[in-house]
Amino acid sequence: MIETFTALLFAHVLADFVFQTKWINDNKQRFPVLLLHALIVLITAQAALGVYDAPELLALALAHLAIDAVKQWGGFRKLSGFLWDQAAHLLTLLAVAAYVPSLWGVWPDTALPLMALATGFILATRAGGFAVGLLMQPHSMRIRNNGLKGGGWTIGVLERGLVFVLILAELPLGVGFLIAAKSILRFGTASRDQRTAEYVIIGTLASFGWAILIGFATQGLLSLLPPLEITALLP
Repeated sequence: MIETFTALLFAHVLADFVFQTKWINDNKQRFPVLLLHALIVLITAQAALGVYDAPELLALALAHLAIDAVKQWGGFRKLSGFLWDQAAHLLTLLAVAAYVPSLWGVWPDTALPLMALATGFILATRAGGFAVGLLMQPHSMRIRNNGLKGGGWTIGVLERGLVFVLILAELPLGVGFLIAAKSILRFGTASRDQRTAEYVIIGTLASFGWAILIGFATQGLLSLLPPLEITALLP
C-alpha cells in the first residue's frame, strides 16, 4: 500500500503544484479548465504508477475534480480552504492506495525514495509558497513593499528548500543559523516599522515551520520505503 500511496502522492504534487499553471489556477471556475486539470491529474497518476488502464485512477481524477469544484464554486480561497482541499485530496489518495495496493509494480522499487524526496521538496517549496502567501494575504495590503518584484516569493522558496535539505541531512543547527541570518538581514527594514517587523516575523516563522514539518514528514515516509542505492552502499 505504501508504495502505491507514495507514487500517487508524487503524481498529486506534480499535478497541483508543478503542472498547474497560473492560467489554470486563475480560470478553474470555468468547467473546461477544471476538466483539463483533472486530465493532468489522471495522466500524472498513470505515469507515476506506469499503469494506464486502471479505472481506479479515473475515479481518483473525478474525485479530484469534485473537490476542486467545491473549493472553487464554494469560494474557499483562504488558507483554511487550501488546507482542507489538500486534506481531502490526501484522503482520496489513501483510499485508492488501500483499495488497490497492487497498482504499484511496473517501476523498480528504487524509484520510490526518489519520488518521496521530490514530493517533499515540491511541498516544502512550491506548496509552502501558496500556504504562507494565503496566511499573509490579509496583512500584505498594509505593508509597503519597495523590494524586487517577486523577491519575497523567491526568498521564501530558497529558505524553505534549504530548511528541507537541512532537516533531511539531520543538521537542525543549520536551521537556527538561517533564522539568525535572515533576522540580521531584515533588521534594518523591520526596526523602523513595528508593522513590518511583525509581518516579517509571522511570515518567517510560518515559512520555516512549514518546511520543518514537511521535512519530518518526508523522513517518516522514507523510513517506510526501500533505501536509496547510495544509502545501501554506506557502512
